[in-house]
Amino acid sequence: MLTQLAGVVLAEAAAHEEPWPLIAPPFVIGGVMLGSLLLLMFVCVSFMNLGNRHEAVEVADDPHKQHTNKHMHHDGQASSDH
Repeated sequence: MLTQLAGVVLAEAAAHEEPWPLIAPPFVIGGVMLGSLLLLMFVCVSFMNLGNRHEAVEVADDPHKQHTNKHMHHDGQASSDH
C-alpha cells in the first residue's frame, strides 16, 4: 500500500513540473546526432579495405599456441585412427 501511495505522490509531483529545457531545438539535436553517426560510419568505411593491401601469408605452425587447430588433417587426408 505504501508503494502505491508513493507512486501516486510522485505522479502528482511530476505532473506539475515543467520539462527540462533543451540546449537547442530538437531538429538541431537530431541533426548533430545524425552528422556524428555519419562521420563514424565514414571512418569505418574508410578502413574497410585495409586487409586487402597485402597478399595473404600462410600462418606458421606455432607450438605455443593454446589451440593449434590440428583436426587430424595431414596433407589433405583424414586419419584412420578414429
